[in-house]
Amino acid sequence: MDSSHQAEQPIFTTQAHVFQIDAGTKKDWVQASKNSVSVSFYYDNTRNTYRIISVDGSKAIVNSTITPNMVFTKTSQKFGQWSDPRANTVYGLGFSSEQELTKFIEKFKEVKELTRQASGVKSGEVNGTGENHSHPSPQVSRQNLHQRTNSLSSIQNDSGGLRERRNSFTQGGSNGLPANTSTEAQLKYENDRLKLALAQSSANAKKWEVELQTLKNNNARLTAALQESTANVEEWKKQLAAYKEESVRLKKRILDQDKGGGGDPLMVGQLTDQLERIRLDNHNKQEEIKRLNAQLQDLTIKDGQTSGLQVRIQSLEEENHSLSLRLQDAHRQLQESRSSKDQESRELLRLQEILGSKISELYETHETIIATIRRESNS
Repeated sequence: MDSSHQAEQPIFTTQAHVFQIDAGTKKDWVQASKNSVSVSFYYDNTRNTYRIISVDGSKAIVNSTITPNMVFTKTSQKFGQWSDPRANTVYGLGFSSEQELTKFIEKFKEVKELTRQASGVKSGEVNGTGENHSHPSPQVSRQNLHQRTNSLSSIQNDSGGLRERRNSFTQGGSNGLPANTSTEAQLKYENDRLKLALAQSSANAKKWEVELQTLKNNNARLTAALQESTANVEEWKKQLAAYKEESVRLKKRILDQDKGGGGDPLMVGQLTDQLERIRLDNHNKQEEIKRLNAQLQDLTIKDGQTSGLQVRIQSLEEENHSLSLRLQDAHRQLQESRSSKDQESRELLRLQEILGSKISELYETHETIIATIRRESNS
């Protein structure tokens, strides 16, 4: 800061990202600082004024003198903005937290109130010293009248600047910024975020659909195997029952032969071997039945997993539908915001035209007064 600012003292400092409105579009934000920089309130005790100053390296990116009419608007949880007519721009500050933004807003209101009080004191002093001039006596000298004529003539010489200001209001000044610029940016951000979430959810749904189809194919294959195994089990059960009946019948014949005096040894040996084979087959069939029961339990578990995936896919489809509805709502809000912005722009142009006409009338009245004073001076 140069020597002309030595009288200024910092009274509050915070860290924020600094933005300025695009001078061409008057809609988009341009980042003035690459990183978070210091933003300070300064008080000039010689002029009794307050300023917001921020310097990035050797460049002053914010230099705004606070006036009683300034308004700081909070547009999101961490972002706020204010318009500076003297600098012909809109400043925006992005904070790291909502608490930091709240502190800055409170300081801004405090400083603006101090500025309003200081402005009121100055106005009172001017009214106090100029009271005798507000009601001139009839005995005003020709010299005083001549001095007033020269003063009004100097005002007339500055009428070129007045015309330029009048034309700027009539043709649409550069201060006519849309009030809902940040709101539209927030809606665009929300719209893009919903689109990304919808795309991610759709990708997840497709992945689960592929996995579900794979499980369905495996389930169909295992179901066919289960049906075949079940049919085999039923057949083996019938064979096992027949073997049991044959075993009982053979045991009965052996007992009858033992009771009848021994019988043919060869026949007894054959029956004994046949009975042993039946027992072995019975054991094998029992083991096969156990294995098939275990396989049936595994298939039941996998079927439960498939049902869980179906529920999850249904949930994803409902989530996709909800995201689609939110996306449509975001589109609607964006369209309403743009429509509201266009309406406000038209209203602003109408007010500018009215203000331009009033300034033109004021200018014509000013020229009429000068002409009247000249005629009185010449007479």
